[in-house]
Amino acid sequence: MTAVAAEEQRVARQEVTPDAGPVAGGGQEPDPRAMARIHLRPIASPLPLGFFAVAIASAVTSSLQLGLIDGAGRQAVALTVFSAFVLQLLVSILAFGARDVIAATLMGGFAGAWLANGLVSATEARGGAQVLGVMNLAFTVFAALMASVARPKRALWLLLMIATPRYFVAGLHGLSGAAWLGHLAGALGLLLAAVAMYAAYALMLEELRGREVLPIGRSGPAHLAMHAGLSGQLRGLETQAGVRRSL
Repeated sequence: MTAVAAEEQRVARQEVTPDAGPVAGGGQEPDPRAMARIHLRPIASPLPLGFFAVAIASAVTSSLQLGLIDGAGRQAVALTVFSAFVLQLLVSILAFGARDVIAATLMGGFAGAWLANGLVSATEARGGAQVLGVMNLAFTVFAALMASVARPKRALWLLLMIATPRYFVAGLHGLSGAAWLGHLAGALGLLLAAVAMYAAYALMLEELRGREVLPIGRSGPAHLAMHAGLSGQLRGLETQAGVRRSL
């Protein structure tokens, strides 16, 4: 560990460790926080995997909606996108461990959507189109709310700005059955796949080279998280989930 990193850790400990309080008899009661140790484990960013899963699954489902894949292959498409559920669930779990609630929630939401679409399509459940239509409309609200808080992470924000109308149109298609709505949803899905592919590649390059290579557009807290020193990264750790007593 370098001298700079050691000094930053010392400053961080000073910021989060208060003085011990007085006890009866004039002594000092030891503060349990002064004896606590919080271990942080660096991990590789799971977001490139999550974005690649979005891109591939969106490309497959959009090809079906556009008629590039025959309708008889609906069950095969459903089984194919099941892998996206598995991968994005894994990404969500890792993102929660990395303390990124926005990425974790988004990837978990996508995982649930892929699972529902895959199961309904594979089993050809009665009324499946209408049920998926309602689910896609609800997912539209979820995507819009996520977009409202994801603006500092422009890659996520742009993905959500395309996912919102894509799922809205897909929801209307499921409820109405209008063919042109299915084609429009497929076209938006291909655009979503392209943006997700770019974001995945840009984030992977950033992880490999330790700096931004392709524009990602971080700002605000997301930008500071990439450039702040160790003491800045640990500031406020006492109030974060997993350390504080209650969620």
